[in-house]
Amino acid sequence: MPLLEPKPEALRPAARTPSVDRVAARQAPGTPEPLRGDLVALLGPEKVLWKVSDLVKYASDASPYRFVPQVVVVPEDIDDISAILSYAHGKGREVVFRAAGTSLNGQAQGEDILVDVRHHWAGIEVLDDGARARVKPGTTVVRANAALARHGRLLGPDPASAIACTIGGVVANNASGMTAGTTRNSYRTVSSLTFVLPSGTVVDTAAPNADEELAHAEPRLCEALLALKAEIEADAGLTARIRAKYEIKNTNGYRLDAFLDGSTPVQILRGLMVGSEGTFGFISEVVFDTLPLDRRVSTALLFFPSLTAAAAAVPRFNQAGAIAVELMDGNTLRASVSVQGVPADWAELPKETTALLVEFRAPDESGQEAYEQAAAAVVEGLDLVAPVASVTNAFTRDAKVISGYWKARKAFVTAVGGSRPSGTTLITEDFAVPPSRLAEACEALLGLQARHGFDAAVAGHAAHGNLHFLLAFDAAKPSDVDRYAAFMDDFCRLTVERFDGSLKAEHATGRNIAPFLELEWGPKATELMWRTKQVIDPDGVLAPRIVLDRDPKAHLRGLKTIPEVEAVADPCIECGFCEPTCPSHDLTTSPRQRIVLRREMMRQPDGSPVETQLLDAYGYDAVDTCAGDSTCKLACPVGIDTGALMKDFRHRRHSPREERIAASAAKNFKAVEAAARLAVAAAGRIGARIGNGPLEAVTGLARKAVRPDLVPEWLPEIPGAAARKLPRTSRVGASAVYYPACVNRIFGGPEGHRGPSLPQAVVAVSARAGKPVWIPDDVAGTCCATIWHSKGYDEGNRVMANRIVEAAWGWTAGGRLPLVVDASSCTLGIAHEVVPYLTEDNLELHQELTIVDSLVWAADELLPELTVVRKTGSAVLHPTCSMEHLGDVEQLRTVAEAVAEEVVVPDDAGCCAFAGDRGMLHKELTASATAKEAAEVNERAYDVYLSANRMCEVGMDRATGHSYYSVLMELERATRPGAATR
Repeated sequence: MPLLEPKPEALRPAARTPSVDRVAARQAPGTPEPLRGDLVALLGPEKVLWKVSDLVKYASDASPYRFVPQVVVVPEDIDDISAILSYAHGKGREVVFRAAGTSLNGQAQGEDILVDVRHHWAGIEVLDDGARARVKPGTTVVRANAALARHGRLLGPDPASAIACTIGGVVANNASGMTAGTTRNSYRTVSSLTFVLPSGTVVDTAAPNADEELAHAEPRLCEALLALKAEIEADAGLTARIRAKYEIKNTNGYRLDAFLDGSTPVQILRGLMVGSEGTFGFISEVVFDTLPLDRRVSTALLFFPSLTAAAAAVPRFNQAGAIAVELMDGNTLRASVSVQGVPADWAELPKETTALLVEFRAPDESGQEAYEQAAAAVVEGLDLVAPVASVTNAFTRDAKVISGYWKARKAFVTAVGGSRPSGTTLITEDFAVPPSRLAEACEALLGLQARHGFDAAVAGHAAHGNLHFLLAFDAAKPSDVDRYAAFMDDFCRLTVERFDGSLKAEHATGRNIAPFLELEWGPKATELMWRTKQVIDPDGVLAPRIVLDRDPKAHLRGLKTIPEVEAVADPCIECGFCEPTCPSHDLTTSPRQRIVLRREMMRQPDGSPVETQLLDAYGYDAVDTCAGDSTCKLACPVGIDTGALMKDFRHRRHSPREERIAASAAKNFKAVEAAARLAVAAAGRIGARIGNGPLEAVTGLARKAVRPDLVPEWLPEIPGAAARKLPRTSRVGASAVYYPACVNRIFGGPEGHRGPSLPQAVVAVSARAGKPVWIPDDVAGTCCATIWHSKGYDEGNRVMANRIVEAAWGWTAGGRLPLVVDASSCTLGIAHEVVPYLTEDNLELHQELTIVDSLVWAADELLPELTVVRKTGSAVLHPTCSMEHLGDVEQLRTVAEAVAEEVVVPDDAGCCAFAGDRGMLHKELTASATAKEAAEVNERAYDVYLSANRMCEVGMDRATGHSYYSVLMELERATRPGAATR
């Protein structure tokens, strides 16, 4: 064991009360035999996740349910899928497919074999110049649309979870969203599917001989499907009922209209697979007919005196051609003020106030003007109100204003989910009624919520009569479960008996509506669904109890408790929006899984076998391999910074001795900085003479002896040392103070670079623009404090945070000059991350500082004054996570577009996870985080590879094999008079 290996007990939770739904002690060893051995032999050890920590982290999804699988398998191809299904048939086991885990009704949970179909199942092929797209099931909607956007196209389904949900789940649930309605959803826009039936038969519905091959492989299935079709078509009443059910949005039960729309078994199966929730087979590929991406957008947030008045306006906007009409009731509007960016005066809105967010999209200016005229005509006849100053009731084209409107619309879940009482689980429900009865349904729902003691609020896709509401209750309290059960009974009867509505409009049946399926569809249609399941999956291998369940209380089984965890993570609703942004999600754990594992520790008795196993795995899987980039916070609807939690856990694991050493390093950082630069220089000379192998071997041995999370590993991509002296500058006449980050004072530029260093480039280009900068003589020994902050060394962080603020205040003459920082992570550190560690006096000094990232300085201050005399051909960019936090990715693009004819930001760009030195501590983390982006970058050659953070550039060098450097160095070259070299 390494000398300074942290003890897992440091993260053991304090005293707590064990939960009734805790993982049983007998499951501590993980997957039992012979199941584990069988699957390892079948698939290989790397594809079988068997530890109890693996099982727990896959036990939760975005729903209120929790079921612990027996094993998790990670197939790579259809052969693996077929092998898993064959094994399940032979052994009488059950299989559930899981991709993003964003499903709201437990569809992504299984109690036996859970199959992860996200990791190896991403990719998109654009066909016919964007008219169609072939998409793999693990691809997110956002990623698919990014590829299609270049062709002016997009997918029809647009669920609110597009950032995280994957195509396989979208199709399997027939998810729709704000604009899809009944005409742009998966059922209407899927051109063809490739899927694997429970028997292992693979069907490509686009194949010319698909029906012939299916008839040969599955003759009984084909006969049974055609017999069911004939039976339905012979019943005029049933046929009419099926058609009527899909006149409004409906994802409850199986798509029985597939029997009416398809004329052959393959066509019927194509329709049935959509919305089948993984119970009919595995969808391995989807070909979509795409839709035009109309880029001219006009949007308004209109306020009405009542629900009735707002609902009356909906059909008028629909007739005018609105692509989206979203409703928010008064309680929703007032609750949303807790979300940053939502006007504070909404808190004063009258309870009866209702808002509609109305949006029109057009392909060109003339189309936009026509829509705006039509919208104006509708508005002219409306009784709008402006109860508070922020209300404008006007259509706008301003992208920022429109983004704010949509943020307000989506703030419902953020506000309610983030402020719900600790210990409660959150249920997101949706249903649909005929749009003409929208107001009546809203009023009835609000009354029902209040009667059962739930917060009364409603929002939804008004254009389609599709309403959403949230319920929060404590599943650990039987009285709360009884209250939820009573509400569901009343809600389902209300929706069906009073409105003849859909109990699930776009979230699919799942576990919580399965017991009410017959209430909505009636016995005849429901029995046909059972028979269809029997025909396609006669052994019941796939996803039992997810769509069909005869237990009237099935929706009360498996409700998850939400034990209280650390305050920063306690509001987590386990939605999974954070996962695609997380650098470690393909390697160890995602932010959601880190919190899920922590909650399971809180469910366990102190010292239980399960808790011990979870703690043993948590150190590496959760704490060490967290990049700490906090991009999870940007994606999280309730703003949880799991990176901050992991930094706190790192701090808890430190011994007092480690904290003292770290604080000493901060106090003596001038000497540490000089020593680091000398060490890098020496290592560079050694590497040049005898190669990098000995350096890697020596650091590898040191890591084993001391601790891998403390001793960096030497990497061949580490650049040489920076110049010992910084460029000479003058304080007199300076427009700004330039602070070269310590990383740029220690490490030099890319190997072979012959032009100016980054500090030289910043000084030169600023002077060239008539805005000279001054580098203080005493920057050595100062730092943004990120070194200590990222590792959880609180005292060292406190020392350096206060030192840099005091120094910056002096350099900038009390904040009269801006402080320009040349590394985005350091800008973020000085501007934001140091704040909690400052003394009261230094907090006041900090508030007087203007801290400017070098990208913003270059784009906003320098570019307008510069003349570009030469451009490079093509540039690929790596926006860093710090740029995302600072909001200056556009400035990176702006500067790049000034110096290059073609600028590309990879669709798969994300955090590189190098995170200062974490890429040298855990190189496997950076390798995993950058794999997709690197593959995309290396699909073609570029003239330059640009970013604006030295260690992120090193990480991308290692990932791609190309030399990345700061865009400001390229800006200097592009604007330099005379001949220029790189």
